[in-house]
Amino acid sequence: MDVNNQIAKLMVELSRSQDYEIGDGTTGVVVMAGALLEQAERLLERGIHPIRIAEGYEMASRIAVEHLERIAQKFDFGPTNIEPLVQTCMTTLSSKIVNRCKRALAEISVKAVLSVADLERKDVNLDLIKVEGKVGGKLEDTELIYGITVDKDMSHPQMPKQIEDAKIAILTCPFEPPKPKTKHKVDIDTVEKFQTLRQQEQKYFDDMVQKCKDVGATLVICQWGFDDEANHLLMHQNLPAVRWVGGVELELIAIATGGRIVPRFQELTPEKLGRAGLVREKSFGTTKDKMLYIEHCANSRAVTIFIRGGNKMMIEETKRSIHDALCVARNLIRNNFIVYGGGAAEISCSIAVEAAADKYPGVEQYAIRAFADALDAVPVALAENSGLQPIETLSAVKSQQIKENNPHFGIDCNDVGTNDMCEQNVFETLIGKQQQILLATQVVKMILKIDDVISPSDY
Repeated sequence: MDVNNQIAKLMVELSRSQDYEIGDGTTGVVVMAGALLEQAERLLERGIHPIRIAEGYEMASRIAVEHLERIAQKFDFGPTNIEPLVQTCMTTLSSKIVNRCKRALAEISVKAVLSVADLERKDVNLDLIKVEGKVGGKLEDTELIYGITVDKDMSHPQMPKQIEDAKIAILTCPFEPPKPKTKHKVDIDTVEKFQTLRQQEQKYFDDMVQKCKDVGATLVICQWGFDDEANHLLMHQNLPAVRWVGGVELELIAIATGGRIVPRFQELTPEKLGRAGLVREKSFGTTKDKMLYIEHCANSRAVTIFIRGGNKMMIEETKRSIHDALCVARNLIRNNFIVYGGGAAEISCSIAVEAAADKYPGVEQYAIRAFADALDAVPVALAENSGLQPIETLSAVKSQQIKENNPHFGIDCNDVGTNDMCEQNVFETLIGKQQQILLATQVVKMILKIDDVISPSDY
């Protein structure tokens, strides 16, 4: 993102750090920081010193974070009971372009995270989840593959398209006769000499193919190419092969299938073969696009989410949305406390911060009250974006929360007919919300301490 204004650059960094740490809530954190700056401007006009405002904001953020912990609820899930996780991911996806398929995408995301998660250590390695996209088809065709997809096809059109219980040899050495390292010239002046040379080459290929078959390989995946003659021989020997597979994909295949990458032909042994329950080639639509699916691998902890969509922009947007959903599911496995969404948590914090302001003597209490007003920016934005009357809606929900002392009431964005986010199943992760408030406050404190920006172009 190319921004010239120095403060705007800080905002971009703020959003990025929320994305790195939590993976979701990037818009909310910027809205929050913007609201805090707006409130700070009013306080500065009244003649309150920036340091005092910063200190008040710091106190208020502490009150808000502690209040979030009090209203947070623990929720239980397990490998069999994934519904709570799905509901939380649906909350994340409901604000994205892909919200018409949010149920299906949330289920895919949760299943992907649980298949790579270590529930005992509460750890999730998102590197094992590969998100791939291909233009064509519709969003509903997005699928979860318990294995890996490679954007390649079998090297010969007549090779089998489906291999069950595949034993895979993963090679990084070229599948061709060795070339002398020095400059060389071969003079061939008779047909016999040419035939001898050709037979020698063919024998070399035969030996290589036989070596692969001897160790028990039923599929060869090669980083380099091989010429048509080798291809023809492989087809005749009934040994399917894939060529020109990239290094990163080779590593993923090796991790998933439990195989070893073989750099030299002499080192190929049965122990180094990877294993997969099913390897199949799939073609898409009327185009000649083909992909290889490697499924039911020995180490089933590598999965692929394969996205389809009408155009490239749609696929990229879906990738970002799924990344958010994956991060939310990961955060819940790490820390399974939730607060309620739809602006409910912000309104509840706003009420708590407003109430706590009276306990602080001195100028800071103005800043604490301003922080409470800034927290209302998120529910106001939600109400505006849903086409509701923002001020009326917010004041109605706020009075309902105070009257019933219930922090579950939020903005009814989808016009379901109830403000209770508990009934609507709109959840957000506790750590995500806390991080939002803390990061926004830190950035605003930093901006308040800046007196002037001197840009080098002025001099």
